[in-house]
Amino acid sequence: MKLITGDIGGTNTRLAVYDLAADGFVDGAAETYPSADFPSLEAILERFREQHGDAQAGCFAVAGPVRRGRSEITNLPWIVDAAVIGAAFGWSRVALLNDLEAIAWGIGALGEDDWVTLNAGDPDPEGNRAVIAAGTGLGEAGVCRSGGHWHPFASEGGHADFAPADAEQAGLLTWLAKRYGHVSWERVASGTGLVDVYAWCLEQQAVPPPAWFDGAPDPAAAISAVALEGGDAAAVQALDLFVRCYGAEAGNLALKQMATGGVYLAGGIAPKLLSRLQQGDFMQAFTAKGRMGKLLQSMPVRVVTNGQVSLLGAAACAKERFAGK
Repeated sequence: MKLITGDIGGTNTRLAVYDLAADGFVDGAAETYPSADFPSLEAILERFREQHGDAQAGCFAVAGPVRRGRSEITNLPWIVDAAVIGAAFGWSRVALLNDLEAIAWGIGALGEDDWVTLNAGDPDPEGNRAVIAAGTGLGEAGVCRSGGHWHPFASEGGHADFAPADAEQAGLLTWLAKRYGHVSWERVASGTGLVDVYAWCLEQQAVPPPAWFDGAPDPAAAISAVALEGGDAAAVQALDLFVRCYGAEAGNLALKQMATGGVYLAGGIAPKLLSRLQQGDFMQAFTAKGRMGKLLQSMPVRVVTNGQVSLLGAAACAKERFAGK
């Protein structure tokens, strides 16, 4: 049986065809579409089917909470409903799962060549795992070990309250609260968050937005690139804040899930900032948890570099959910 697997993000939607019988992706049957260019997932699926033919089922990882087969995408004006998709394309088997849950499923299919280690730690092969991913937003998920099996589960922890660690971050919190009211970790440790952090840094340094920033097609990527070059003081400050906050929240998640089996940084941002994450302040913020510092030092921390992890996870989830159907 062939199914269309998808990773539905605020920026891009990636689709591929997975052959359950052959246990692998169909070569060449993969596409990436700008999500905002389409009114719905169904419109993208229609385009994909025109290009690559139909399938018998679908399993889609979506950037938002999933309840009863339905999700309102967090950073898109879309509602994705498994029943609606099934009716539109005549599929009796359609599954939705949170995008970070899909990555959590996919972690089990990865090997040493699919990540870069930030902290070797002392991994517990039976220990829980945590997944955190900064992209357009900030996603979190986990994998618990029970009954000899791994059980991925979704979370919306990226929307929990941001907690500043010092006076600089407290000032940022006050500024963000005036703008948004509630300030979550996603408001800081994400692509959209980095843009706001940079705006705050410009204001703190009393300088106008530079010419390279105005009209940048991907403002977060532009900020990161300039900061890595060291050519803009506000960009450097913003990226430093982003890295420390990302590390702090990754440590929070690791503690809450007792992730002695490893903490995995996924999403589009971490691989692009790998050299910056290796400088040390990410791990310093990760382990700065008082009496729990030694425990966090023992947890492996890895940056996932396999860009197909969410599609692999959607396929793995489909294999289990559709087994025998």
